[in-house]
Amino acid sequence: MNFASYREILAVAPVRRLLLIAMVARIPHAAAGVLLTLHVVTTMNLGYGAAGGVAAAVTLGMALGAPWRGRRVDIAGLRRALVPSVIAEIVIWCTAPFLGYQLLLLAALVGGVFTVPIFSVVRQALGVMVPPAHRRTAYALDSMGAEITFMVGPAAGVLLATTIHSQVGLVIIGVSAAVAGLLLIWFNPPTRTGQPGAVVALDAEAAEPARPVAPGVPPAGRIAGYLFRVRANLSWVTLAVLAVLGAALGAGLVLNSTDVGMVAVLRQNDQVGELGLVFLFWCGASLLGGLLYGSLKRSISPLWLLAGLALLTIPMGFATNAWTLALLSIPPGLLCAPVLTSSAERVADLVEERKRGEAMGWYGSAMTIGSAMGSPVAGILIDRLGPWAGFTVIGVAGTVLALAGIMVLRLRRRRFSQAVEELAAVASS
Repeated sequence: MNFASYREILAVAPVRRLLLIAMVARIPHAAAGVLLTLHVVTTMNLGYGAAGGVAAAVTLGMALGAPWRGRRVDIAGLRRALVPSVIAEIVIWCTAPFLGYQLLLLAALVGGVFTVPIFSVVRQALGVMVPPAHRRTAYALDSMGAEITFMVGPAAGVLLATTIHSQVGLVIIGVSAAVAGLLLIWFNPPTRTGQPGAVVALDAEAAEPARPVAPGVPPAGRIAGYLFRVRANLSWVTLAVLAVLGAALGAGLVLNSTDVGMVAVLRQNDQVGELGLVFLFWCGASLLGGLLYGSLKRSISPLWLLAGLALLTIPMGFATNAWTLALLSIPPGLLCAPVLTSSAERVADLVEERKRGEAMGWYGSAMTIGSAMGSPVAGILIDRLGPWAGFTVIGVAGTVLALAGIMVLRLRRRRFSQAVEELAAVASS
């Protein structure tokens, strides 16, 4: 382990500033979820099912918008890409609290599409601000900052809803999210090599400008050029990248299901007030795991980390009170930040720089989709079988998903090795 790498990363002022901005900028989004739920349930006097519909609309919008927002960063640059998000955050979340339920659903969907893409922008910027050998440490620091955010954000949302009003709280969230976008525009971290603050170009292809289609090309040639560009735009989608996206989806599924399962266990034992204690152990373990993983000299496959996370989540279903739940959350918690760090690192390694914004967007969408699936699936299992089922079934599903990805990649490598051996035999003969 090399903890000195943290000192080297944090000694770079722009990287340190970006990590701090990222941690602060995520707080409004972390607070928005619980605040929206309380707004629908308490202010609008609707049920938790209706609140879940609003949360699903936001999640769907984020899943649809993240790849598009990432692609806009690749094409138009960070500042131009973020302007629509800054405007949308203010307009939508300053009007949504005063709408009826149907219009609130629409506003939540549009708001999700135009959410400031903090996650993908920060990961993309870190990919060019630090050398490849230090990416793991930089991503680990960002993951630990995210854990701190999710300790602070939900509590801030509850505080706004209970001490002021959910409508005012949502307006504050909208303004804060817009300010976060303005901070990123002001700082303008590099997202491509060659920009101020970026390390030297990592590959010659990343530094090459896109070649426009020459004017005067006949229609058939334009169609062929269009098809070629479509194929080129999807050239980063390989089996290895899809495996990483699968790991991100599985991580979102397991982590969100764990949230729901924790609440169910504590409600069953009349200890909902102890949720903060459980989160302290769970998130604290994740911080420690991220710190340790970032100091490693070699990376670990996100699929293996996902398998460990999912498998270690299963025993949490056997908790009988807040303290046993808190203690059982430590082993899976240790792998939370590492699986997110490893998957982001793999995306940065596998995808060429000029496509990385879009790839990070899809990575964020995969996690969002997994999170959206986790809550209702875990909820159905808990309602029908009990709190233990949410942890057990989702844990088994996550383990199977990870092992299936590992087997597919191994089979692919084996076939590739056989093909290379056959070509070598033909060449030697």
